Amino acid sequence: MTPSPATAAVRVRRAELSDLDDLVALEQATFDSDQISRAQFRRHLDSDTARVLVASANHRRFLGTAMVFFRKGSRVARLYSIASLPEARGKGVGTALIEAAETAARQRRCEALRLEVRTDNDSAVRLYERLGYHRVGAVKEGFYEDGTDAFVYEKALA
Repeated sequence: MTPSPATAAVRVRRAELSDLDDLVALEQATFDSDQISRAQFRRHLDSDTARVLVASANHRRFLGTAMVFFRKGSRVARLYSIASLPEARGKGVGTALIEAAETAARQRRCEALRLEVRTDNDSAVRLYERLGYHRVGAVKEGFYEDGTDAFVYEKALA
């Protein structure tokens, strides 16, 4: 497998079953709602239609994670989830994870990567726009568990 992109000292790799405890802990430390469960992580780690990625500064310290979904017959991949520890924000973790997600989508011959983002998450919106994502479609009202709306963003992967 081709090495995943890295930004600064951040390295991204495909998650393995041995990462399950760390993935669940990071998810619980990052989100108050809309959390991916242990069973969901376990299922996606073995799935051909998902890629779970982890970012770290060394092999023991998880800084972030991302999950990308692929649908059979579709050339559009979906960045389902991305998370980084609060202390890792602004240090290239999100950028490295998004670049790795884009690489995974290109390897699957996808033409675009799409995602949803909370309308109140200004820092994530700025990151996506800086990386070339554009808002598409209507706002998804009440998209998140707590009722918050979502913007839909997409980037062509030419």
